[in-house]
Amino acid sequence: MVWFFDNNARAKRVIPGFHLSLGFTLFYLGLIVLIPLSAVFLKTFTMTWEAFWNTVTSDRVLASYKLSFGASLLGALINVVFGGIVAWVLVRYKFPGKKLIDALVDLPFALPTAVAGITLATLYAPNGWIGKLLEPLGIKVAYTPLGVLVALTFIGLPFVVRTVQPVLEEAEKELEEAAASLGASHWQTFTRVILPNIFPALLTGFALAFARATGEYGSVIFIAGNMPMVSEITPLFMITKLEQYDYAGATAIAVVMLLLSFSLLLAINALQAWTRSKQNAGRE
Repeated sequence: MVWFFDNNARAKRVIPGFHLSLGFTLFYLGLIVLIPLSAVFLKTFTMTWEAFWNTVTSDRVLASYKLSFGASLLGALINVVFGGIVAWVLVRYKFPGKKLIDALVDLPFALPTAVAGITLATLYAPNGWIGKLLEPLGIKVAYTPLGVLVALTFIGLPFVVRTVQPVLEEAEKELEEAAASLGASHWQTFTRVILPNIFPALLTGFALAFARATGEYGSVIFIAGNMPMVSEITPLFMITKLEQYDYAGATAIAVVMLLLSFSLLLAINALQAWTRSKQNAGRE
């Protein structure tokens, strides 16, 4: 009968209709992603090259690029280290309050960004709970670039933890025990057994944290202070352009951010693919 003849084909794909599914996928991506992005580029193309270049390379805009991308990269790197440690502790140890800490990791996901920004600004202000302890040491967090870094690190932590955590849960502890039985030190076991397995996940978490941080607005503006040339992030500068009805200028800056972010993410994904291919070749 017909269902016997097509049994193998149905087993290979749960959802039938490749052409229909592909068409819907392309339509949905075009509607949600490609059309808005193309609108940004089309609006930018209304500017002359000279006007575009002057807009995206002004001293104030370059300072905002430096702060936004620099703080995003540094925050993502910090999350790779400490987010990896948090994931390790949650997977490998049992202790009272573990479920509570595990739930707190997702707090930046659920917390509205404006609430997060106000909370951080209140805590790190000179008269805040943490700020008043740092003030005598000469460390000022709120309304400085350091405050931007704190906010971007806060919102990026869950991306690293939730990416690394399942990889650690699936890791074979027997390999670590075998390395220890062969005389490997803790550092050798970590660098040669554990780190190669979780490195692609760390790269993925880094990319996700970086991508989220570059476009973050709500949690940053309250703690940044928004001082031009000092603590002004690029998304805020774009909002300023929009408030001045300079839509072409805002989209020009958005295009530059988009291209820079895409280039960095493409490089990270290429490195991730190379790492995985190297791992597979080593296993074979």
